[in-house]
Amino acid sequence: MLQIAYIRENQEQVVKALAKRNLDAAEMIQKVIDLDEQRRATQVELDNILAESNKLSKEIGDLMRNGEKSKAEILKEKTAKHKERTAELKDVLNNVTEELTQELYKLPNTPADIVPEGKSADDNLNIFQSGEIPMLHEDAVPHWDLIKKYDIVDFELGTKITAPGFPVYKGKGAKLQRALISYFLDKNTDAGYKEYQVPHLINEASGYGTGQLPDKEGQMYHDAKDDLYLIPTAEVPVTNIFRDVILQENELPVLATAYTPCFRREAGSWGAHVRGLNRLHQFDKVEIVRIEHPEKSYEALEGMVEHVKEILNELKLPYRILRLCGGDMGFTSALTYDFEVFSTAQDRWLEISSVSNFETFQANRLKLRFKGKDGKTQLAHTLNGSSLALPRVLAGILENYQTPEGIVIPDVLKPYCGFDIIN
Repeated sequence: MLQIAYIRENQEQVVKALAKRNLDAAEMIQKVIDLDEQRRATQVELDNILAESNKLSKEIGDLMRNGEKSKAEILKEKTAKHKERTAELKDVLNNVTEELTQELYKLPNTPADIVPEGKSADDNLNIFQSGEIPMLHEDAVPHWDLIKKYDIVDFELGTKITAPGFPVYKGKGAKLQRALISYFLDKNTDAGYKEYQVPHLINEASGYGTGQLPDKEGQMYHDAKDDLYLIPTAEVPVTNIFRDVILQENELPVLATAYTPCFRREAGSWGAHVRGLNRLHQFDKVEIVRIEHPEKSYEALEGMVEHVKEILNELKLPYRILRLCGGDMGFTSALTYDFEVFSTAQDRWLEISSVSNFETFQANRLKLRFKGKDGKTQLAHTLNGSSLALPRVLAGILENYQTPEGIVIPDVLKPYCGFDIIN
């Protein structure tokens, strides 16, 4: 979340920055400042009473040792009143602090200066495009027809076992899926990312730590009995590894990668844009996470963008990169780049990766800090990116690599698959 000290010192700038998200935050910010002033005033009064109580306790001790019991009893009456007021102030302080925290949770991150103005995905800025869009044969079809033709993904079976949006991968479809996961992880570890295997369920503290709660609780599967959530992305458990951690400056940067299944309740509406593998309730994804020095996080973000570009170049898929506008950015992000692969058979762009810098927004929730060379402790910057989300990458491969003889496997994946074509 945003730091209260920064809000207090930069009220107008914060309101202006959040307006780029099409959010009129003036009243919210004023409420936060008012609650913070109440919290600080209560804390000052509490500190003064506690100091006075300590002073009185010392005086009572001195009087008792000197045999002046009557004077000591008078002071004891005063300390009793102090105890009552202390209890009242502690209750007020706890309530105000909790209310302030909940108000801060409602505030999204402030966009970086280079985030473009805009209200929706239509206003995102196309900053890069690469790859030739292939000319497909006359009988080319979308991936949902291809997977039936070659019997590699079964949606009906997934519905039988679970519900719609939970596909079953079969035969060469399952092997291609596993090949993509292994390839992505190898690319990430070769680039210096440490691989983790993490739980697929998180507690509430982890959800709050990375900003999924309370913003996206309606999109997450929740086990009420144990109060645990199925993860929407590996970003959540991986980043929470470093919750309540103080790193040394020489330990930065921290680079981590993980493969996990991901679970999202809100899989979208009906229609071609959510058909087949385009949007699912359960899908596989390989994630990269970085913890960076604040002075180096934007350089690291550009490095992550180049890393994802290299993967897509090796897969030889046509893609573009968008800088998201204020109205289309995620709640926790300060700057996001979306990667989209062109689906030739669907004649549309499919989002397959988001790479974001959260600056101190997550770190403030996580209490993720580092100690500088000067001995001072400060919040780190966190970043993450999909590297990559599998369903739409798989859809792009199936559609763009289809031939009358079958679906040709990209050269870089052939060693992982053990076959050259799906036919």
